[in-house]
Amino acid sequence: MKIVFLGDSLTWGGYGGNFVDVVAQELPEHTIINEGVGGDTVINLYRRYDSVIDKHEPDAMFVMVGGNDAASYTMPDTQIYYRSNKKIEGGIVTPSAFERTYRDLLTELQINHIITMVGLAPTEYNPTLYKAKHDFNMLAQSVALSMNLPVLDLEQPFATDRIPDRAPVSLKFIQDIGYRITSGWDDFESERKTHGYTHTFDGMHLMPSSAVKMGKIVAEFLKDQL
Repeated sequence: MKIVFLGDSLTWGGYGGNFVDVVAQELPEHTIINEGVGGDTVINLYRRYDSVIDKHEPDAMFVMVGGNDAASYTMPDTQIYYRSNKKIEGGIVTPSAFERTYRDLLTELQINHIITMVGLAPTEYNPTLYKAKHDFNMLAQSVALSMNLPVLDLEQPFATDRIPDRAPVSLKFIQDIGYRITSGWDDFESERKTHGYTHTFDGMHLMPSSAVKMGKIVAEFLKDQL
């Protein structure tokens, strides 16, 4: 079976750990395709789902998105990035726009007879982003369940006891991501310790060890669903 993972940088895995690679190792009988793109919101996924389908003709798709949507909604300094780089009107994805576009996306996948599954990703940057991401996850879950689609909660396995009240995500934070990717930076453990994170090194992107854990959880989920 050909399974496409559609999502943002957490799915892409080029900045931190790559859980999709772990899924591929766990499920060698399937063809696993990574269609994660850094910075994507659900609106970006909706804009490109048809090209992904045309390119790969998948049997199934695992959709996981919402981190950038939540950041755009709660971290005003990031909105210039989403407006300029991701062509999001006003640089912000509101909860209503997220819910509506998520439903449109899942509907189109079903129309194309693609087995569709939804993942709910964790975050641990600060309480504001954590709550927003959880709220967006609950919207995604509500939409998926209303369409009788299976949902995998990845928040719970990576839950932390306490999330410190860190400063809002800034444009510099996003710019540093780009610089680190192009420079080959990979000092993840040092970064994690410096800022006191648990399963991520910057509050959002997975540590390599966390990606292994997530990949195995996702692989078991897929075994049950396919």
